[in-house]
Formats: sequence, C-alpha cells, structure tokens
Amino acid sequence: MATPRFREVYLKEVVPALQAKFGYKNVMQVPKVTKICVNKGIGAAVADKKLVDIGVEELSQITGQKAVPTKSKKAISNFKLRENMPIGAKVTLRGEKMYEFLDRLTSIALPRVRDFKGINDKGFDGRGNYTLGVKEQIIFPEISIDKVTKISGMDITFVTTAKTDEESLELLKLFGLPFANQKK
Repeated sequence: MATPRFREVYLKEVVPALQAKFGYKNVMQVPKVTKICVNKGIGAAVADKKLVDIGVEELSQITGQKAVPTKSKKAISNFKLRENMPIGAKVTLRGEKMYEFLDRLTSIALPRVRDFKGINDKGFDGRGNYTLGVKEQIIFPEISIDKVTKISGMDITFVTTAKTDEESLELLKLFGLPFANQKK
C-alpha cells in the first residue's frame, strides 16, 4: 500500500520548516501528530437508542475505521440519564488512517463548510493539543445527504507531541489547517 500523502508532506516539508523556525537540533525533537480523536455526543439518544447506532455508522463511514459507542459515567435524573447508557460515539485514528483523515479534512471537508472564514485558533489546551468543533456531519463526502435524518456535529481532537501551543499551531498550519487569524 502506498504511503499517505500527508506523511510525505510531514517528512519533506513540515519537519524542515519546524526545525528552521524553532531551532531543533534533532529530527526526533520535531513535534508530530500522534493521534486524532473524533467524538460525537448524541444527546437525543436518551429517548431513541437507534440514534447511537446511526452515529456510530456515520463516524465509521467518515473515518474509515470502526467507531465505538460511548456510555454515560454517572446517572443524572434531570436529563433522564442512567449510568452506562449509550450517549455518543468515538473513534481514535493513528498511523496511516490518521494521515488520510487529516488529508480529507483539510482538502475536501473544511472547504465545504458554509460561510467558511477559517477555524478558530482558541481550541488549544496549553499542552499542544487542539480541538476543533464541526457543526454538520454532511461536510464529509462519505455521508449521503439523502440518508441523513438529523444534522449533528462532532469534535475532532489533534493530539501532538508539541510542548507548547505555539509549536502545535505552527505544526497544524504547515499541514494546511486554515486558521482564521493567520498571523504572518
């Protein structure tokens, strides 16, 4: 199987650019994306159990890897929620599937967002990880609009080895994520 395009981009373009900017002496010091977690909370699943199965199926189609249902950790009576009830779906991508998903996200899905002005650069956690919220699952070409019963969003978290948010921001910019406040 061929190497994903974004792995080549990382090795040939991102690593030298980050070494030049931050002055890393060793290639192993250069930050990299270790995994991408895609998470979908389905609040209406308390009333309708089939929504979780639909959410798992959609995430599996989008990422190309089997998603798993997430369960509630504790009971909350105001939300009619009991412990261990399925309330969402998640999938963790590593390796080649991670690079392929990142490629599809930056080149196909994000440009399809309506009134797109770039993604917010405030989603960093202080440790070099970035979370991006997507409002509609229909921006992904794998999802057929005719089969969608309910528009729902998801969170996409990029886990990196970067020590600071500045390094992580630069890494994700070099991968082509279109941040709104591009500072030159």
